[in-house]
Amino acid sequence: MAGKYRSINRYICFFVSGMENFVVSARKYRPSTFDTVVGQHAITSTLKNAIKSNHLAQAFLFCGPRGVGKTTCARILAKTINCFSITENIEACDECDSCRAFNENHSLNIVELDGASNNSVEDIRSLIDQVRFAPQLGSYKIYIIDEVHMLSQAAFNAFLKTLEEPPKHAIFILATTEKHKIIPTILSRCQIFDFSRIQIDDIASHLGKIAQNEQVQAEADGLHIIAQKADGALRDALSMFDQIVSFSGGDVSYKAVIENLNILDYDYYFKITDCILSKNISDALLIFNEILNHGFNGHHFVNGLAEHFRNLLVCLDAKTVSLLEVGANIKERYVSQAAAANVATLIQFLEITNATDTKYKSSQNQRLLVEVMLMQLCASGSAAGEKKNTIINLPFRNAHQTATPVKEKPKVAQPIAQEPAKPTVPSEPVSTPEVKEPIATQVPADVTPAPEVNPENTPAETPVTNKTTAEQPAPKPSLKTTGAFAFAGSISIHGSTEKEKEEGKAATESTGKLATPYTVDAFIKEWNSFKEQLLLDGKSSLASAFDKIPSIENDIIYLMVENKVLHDEFKAHQAEFLEHIRLSLKNHNIQVTIEVNKDVASKKAYTPQEKFIKMSEKNPDLKELVRKLDMDVGYA
Repeated sequence: MAGKYRSINRYICFFVSGMENFVVSARKYRPSTFDTVVGQHAITSTLKNAIKSNHLAQAFLFCGPRGVGKTTCARILAKTINCFSITENIEACDECDSCRAFNENHSLNIVELDGASNNSVEDIRSLIDQVRFAPQLGSYKIYIIDEVHMLSQAAFNAFLKTLEEPPKHAIFILATTEKHKIIPTILSRCQIFDFSRIQIDDIASHLGKIAQNEQVQAEADGLHIIAQKADGALRDALSMFDQIVSFSGGDVSYKAVIENLNILDYDYYFKITDCILSKNISDALLIFNEILNHGFNGHHFVNGLAEHFRNLLVCLDAKTVSLLEVGANIKERYVSQAAAANVATLIQFLEITNATDTKYKSSQNQRLLVEVMLMQLCASGSAAGEKKNTIINLPFRNAHQTATPVKEKPKVAQPIAQEPAKPTVPSEPVSTPEVKEPIATQVPADVTPAPEVNPENTPAETPVTNKTTAEQPAPKPSLKTTGAFAFAGSISIHGSTEKEKEEGKAATESTGKLATPYTVDAFIKEWNSFKEQLLLDGKSSLASAFDKIPSIENDIIYLMVENKVLHDEFKAHQAEFLEHIRLSLKNHNIQVTIEVNKDVASKKAYTPQEKFIKMSEKNPDLKELVRKLDMDVGYA
């Protein structure tokens, strides 16, 4: 029994001694020279040059985020200044008495103060009393005040005079994470160094060296995840590294990192994006349900998915792939998946996720909001090479037709009778033409066309019906109108006759641009297609400009809008519209002219007095009520 207790005691002593010898990586691998400082090359180079040329300021201010090396650089600067034999590389020798005293933490020339616990006027007065005494060993006495923004206003004011005119042997190094809390009179007396966040690649590389020294197996993707989670703070990255080493038993793998740090795996985003591009709503919803079951927040998922789309957008161009801050294996997956998407689709995805992110906190049913977002993404998802404006065209409704939507007839060739292209040639029997678009003036049997308005008080043309004869006398040449349309120029009413094709070909050869004739229905279809795409993109205000069909003459579209705001918004998207309509109709001569309807724009809203007058006309008792109650409605 005694032997058993002795073995247990030895095990406890070994365990305790192991606990006592362990030093966290943030302290064990704390830089001791300028060259070992990570990610602050500009600052360390400036300090080394100042030491070399003996142009040291008497007060420094190191500011920046947490864990980026402010206090470390202050300690290295203090150590190097007092070194008796500085190396050629402007580093401390670590061999002289001053360096050994600093390394053993009993140097009398370097005083470190915590501004959070020594923030009163008395503490600063005590510091000022010490400044008067010259150093016992070395040339300078350095005072490092950490978290200096915690000093009180009175303490700052007491410190001003000494900071402005300190003794020749005194140097002050102030460090803070909140520069804006320091009064301007202190800032003006210091040489300010702004420390930046450390880059992800620098942190991952530094963690890799530490893992190699500690004989820890570490995957590059796992170290990149730690670096991203650290958000530019090396100290945070080292703390997470120690945590994962303890969790995994010395194997820092990608799986161990995401499991320990509760990070949503990249694989979920890749699978969700595959479902979106293939328009698989069911699998997308099941994957999101799995994410929620693992305890992840829906808002976190939405932001991560938006970041994923941004990374895919970056990978579309080889020049911008370097902006992707992930491991090599994950970068390859991003490049591979980006090949299945296009720029327009990814931008549309980002707009949808950004709208969901904005609405998330105010939503009463947040899960449903995210699920609707996934459905919208799947509905708008398209593979690479698929036309962006391939959408379902709603039935067109003419301004002069009833509210009943027109059912689109099958696109088949039918005999027609219509105005000939040249009125001087006698009408001949029309053979069945082969057309790809529905005939412009063909009206379904179930809709009665409205009579056309003749502005010159001349007899109106006879409306065209479905039942037409094969022969018809040639009428007078006039501008063909259909509802709110007025077509001329390159529009082909009969389809495309041989002569029109020759004219289009001649125009193409002369201008170097496509000038293919097009039909009325073709133009209506593309007009509505662009409007529906604007609605899908969430641009409903701009889509209202497409409610009324414009007139077009000689390939010039004349569009009239109701106000200046709509005019400017259309102008901003005019190039996009022209590109769409020109490519769709294969005619690059099409132009657009937009004007504000002055009659509508000049109308003003009723003032309160005008509203009261209108209401009083309908109900005369209102005036009597106002008089009895002695109310002031701004009406005399």
